[in-house]
Amino acid sequence: MNYTTQMDAARKGIITKEMEIVAKKENMDVNVLADKIAKGTVVIPANKNHKSIDPEGVGEGLRTKINVNLGISKDSYDIDRELEKVKAAIDMKAESIMDLSNYGKTEEFRKKLIDMSSAMIGTVPVYDALGFYDKELKDITEKEFLDVVEKHGKDGVDFVTIHAGINRETANTFRRNPRLMNLVSRGGSLMFAWMQLNKKENPFYEHYDELLDICAKYDITISLGDACRPGAIADSTDASQIKELIVLGELTKRAWAKNVQVIIEGPGHMAINEIEANMLLEKKLCHGAPFYVLGPLVTDIAPGYDHITGAIGGAVAAASGADFLCYVTPAEHLRLPSIDDMKEGIIATRIAAHAGDIGKKLPNSRAWDNSMSYARQQLDWNKMFELAMDPVKAKKYRESSKPEDENSCSMCGKMCAVRNLNKVLNGEDINILRD
Repeated sequence: MNYTTQMDAARKGIITKEMEIVAKKENMDVNVLADKIAKGTVVIPANKNHKSIDPEGVGEGLRTKINVNLGISKDSYDIDRELEKVKAAIDMKAESIMDLSNYGKTEEFRKKLIDMSSAMIGTVPVYDALGFYDKELKDITEKEFLDVVEKHGKDGVDFVTIHAGINRETANTFRRNPRLMNLVSRGGSLMFAWMQLNKKENPFYEHYDELLDICAKYDITISLGDACRPGAIADSTDASQIKELIVLGELTKRAWAKNVQVIIEGPGHMAINEIEANMLLEKKLCHGAPFYVLGPLVTDIAPGYDHITGAIGGAVAAASGADFLCYVTPAEHLRLPSIDDMKEGIIATRIAAHAGDIGKKLPNSRAWDNSMSYARQQLDWNKMFELAMDPVKAKKYRESSKPEDENSCSMCGKMCAVRNLNKVLNGEDINILRD
């Protein structure tokens, strides 16, 4: 190939097969798409070594994508179960899967995941460093952190979360501005701790150019992690979060100078009235780079229901400009999600993403809804099930409570507004009290 990354190709006027696939999916002119990739407002995370990928685009003017987190941990080390989740996530149309494995030799799971997954794959290499080297955090060297990133690149990882924005300046801002929940980012807290223990600068910040060279080599999209994302609504939009965002904007330009694709990660827990302003801040400070948000969770009081708090915030965020939603499950804050938790989280986040696309007024974003509404107007139950985001659950609910009149449901029976209006407008008697 005579290009390094999708961004490099776009800037050279080369249309890649990945661009053609994404343009067709998005019903967008491929040259318009390539122009957005060249500017950095759209990315196609597609590592050269991920042979099974079905590429997706993330960014300006494209459908909002969703990510599913999974992986092995010390308390739940079951590779087969996690691979079952992978299959279910892909079947449920998740565009991205992040392997957040953080225990032991994770390479076996990661390689199986990449081999089988048509979805883009993300990782957080710092999670893998402790097990990979079998060393305590403070004993890992700067070069060893970079070597883990290279290992993930060789394996075929499409995007990596790197907490490079928590440098000494950001850390000092954090210390001067106390928080209710301190740092809740796992990767961010590890990098902050490493800096504290070794009295050194963040290695990913200090050796950022070397990191970018690795990313360019494999076409890894760098997802600039939000170490200072708020973990409580009390901490949102504070000095630490904004300071880090400014640093991430500077790192974005440095990545683009080396043709490395960039995603910016964001909150987190955030009051609903702050979400729109935060989307605007990210787009301004990070020069229009795609924005990837966790939730945001709009309240802190709903453990067991955080797929709902996350979907509320995700819909507002997507409508206000977020490009990529990380799912939240009912198990958030409580435990590793089960496969049922994962399914609930995927559906809730897909609803949020679709609602956001309607709010963004993306072309044809309402077509699916209009088709469903027409099927309802026609009382065409089979078509409704076919169009439902979760046909299995819709059928189960319908079959669990059979109505007297098959054209209605057990909620309204013959008082069904749709049934009666159809009959009256067709010149028929509605016959509510008699057969």
